[in-house]
Amino acid sequence: MTTSHSEPAEVRLRPPRNEVDPRAVAWWRAGIALTFAVPVVVLVVLGLLIEPARFWLLMPAVVLVLAGLPLALLLPRWWFRLHRWEVTDTAVYTRSGYFWQEWRVAPLSRIQTVDTQRGPLEQHFGLATVTVTTASAKGAVKIEGLDQHTAADVAEQLTETTQATAGDAT
Repeated sequence: MTTSHSEPAEVRLRPPRNEVDPRAVAWWRAGIALTFAVPVVVLVVLGLLIEPARFWLLMPAVVLVLAGLPLALLLPRWWFRLHRWEVTDTAVYTRSGYFWQEWRVAPLSRIQTVDTQRGPLEQHFGLATVTVTTASAKGAVKIEGLDQHTAADVAEQLTETTQATAGDAT
């Protein structure tokens, strides 16, 4: 069966093919490390300055280090194996999540905007995030952990393709 130009192509939920950039592992590790390091430093400084409360300030710092270290070492590798993305002629596919995995499909005819973002840590690692905003109540589809040049190419490709795709993005 062939579809006419007035009918949109069928979009099916399927696993995306592309991995995120391997540098995303270091980016995620740095993010986790910073999340745990800030309160640890504050607790240690306060523990050194306030002698009567030293134990009660240093103990949570130790607990945070013991919790944060395995998280920073193990979770990013696991995330790398799970996160996937792909852009086809008909849709943007993503799979993300940690414990609750989410697969998303954004048909090109539903795309409203395409943005790239590079936070300070992403810039340091040469990475970027592509955000594809659609008419979905679920919100934007994000492709995180892309090489900055790949992200720019994806954003350009999606912009060109969606401009040429029939539909009103609603």
